[in-house]
Order: sequence, then structure tokens, then C-alpha cells
Amino acid sequence: MSGGTIPAEYTCDGADGSPPLSWSDPPVGTTAFVLVVEDPDAPGGIFTHWLLYDLPAATRSLPPAVPPDGTLNSGARQGRNDFGTLGYRGPCPPPGRPHRYVFRLYALDRPTGLPPGAWRNDVLRALEGHVLAIGELVGTYSRDPLR
Repeated sequence: MSGGTIPAEYTCDGADGSPPLSWSDPPVGTTAFVLVVEDPDAPGGIFTHWLLYDLPAATRSLPPAVPPDGTLNSGARQGRNDFGTLGYRGPCPPPGRPHRYVFRLYALDRPTGLPPGAWRNDVLRALEGHVLAIGELVGTYSRDPLR
């Protein structure tokens, strides 16, 4: 699906819930995952749509519409997106050209240990020196200029 269009149901033009995601087995030594979703084409620079961290190493998928709770049942925690809220907020670019949305999954050798509500820079700093592998998926979305 990398390079495909993100369905409207996962954007501000739809239900705005997170999309289902899945991945394969991580490298040996993985103890946690971090998911960062960003729009590098936002007018003000990189715009963060989702920070999900300390996902257990046994996790291989996320269901649609992950609730915007600080701590999930799995123990994973969610940070603040650039809308200022916890959890996922989908694409909502200005009308016009498509924006890219980069879903980046990091396999870590240790959990970040961050509390719920961390910001992007805190999460990225916590990754330093602990990344075993990175997976990336890029989707695009554009809004009708008549909106």
C-alpha cells in the first residue's frame, strides 16, 4: 500500500480514526515499538499526526480506530500530536495538492519509558541509540479545492 491514497474514512473528511496497520517480525532483540506518523508537506513544516510508543514487542498489528487514550490496554502510550491532542488525528491538508503521510515504525532494544502525552522531540530523543530497525509506509491524501 505504500504510495497509495489514504482512504477518507481515516482523515478529517471521514471518521478520523486511525487506519489498521500490520507488520512482520522485527529483528532479534526488539523489546518495543514506536510509531510516528507525520506530514512532511505541511505548510509550517513537519506536522505530527500520531505518536504511539512502548508498544510491546509481540505486537504485529493495530486495529482501526485506536482510542485516543494516554495508555492503551497493551501498556503502549500515546503522545501529543500537533493538533495538541492525544492519539491519532488523520490527514487534513489544505485543499489542493496531495500531501504525503509517513508512517514510520521503529523497533527498539528497550522501551522509551516516556509517560503518556510526550511530544515528538521527546519521543525522537528517547529513540537515540536504541533503534534496531525502521519500517516505513507512505500514503497520500488531498482535499477537494471546493471544501
